[in-house]
Amino acid sequence: MTNINEATVSEEELLAEGYRKYAGQTIDIFYNKDMCEHVGNCVRGNAEVFEVGRRPWILPDNGPSEHVSEVINTCPTGALKFIRKDR
Repeated sequence: MTNINEATVSEEELLAEGYRKYAGQTIDIFYNKDMCEHVGNCVRGNAEVFEVGRRPWILPDNGPSEHVSEVINTCPTGALKFIRKDR
C-alpha cells in the first residue's frame, strides 16, 4: 500500500480502477491512460524512467525510488501512482 494525496491505495484497487502496473525492484508504478492529460511532468521529471517513444514507456528501475515517487507526485491528474517496496 502507498499513500497518495493522503489516501491509502492497494494494488488491487489500482488495477480495478484501470491502472496498468509497471513492476520494479523497489517501486511499482501504476498508470491509467484514460486519466492522463499528457501534461508531461513525468517525462520532464525523469526521462530515464518515463519515455513515451519507448516500449514499455515506464521503466521503474531506471531511477532511484525516492526520486521516482517525487516525480509521480507532481502528476496533476492522478494518472500515475506508485507503491514503494523498499520501506
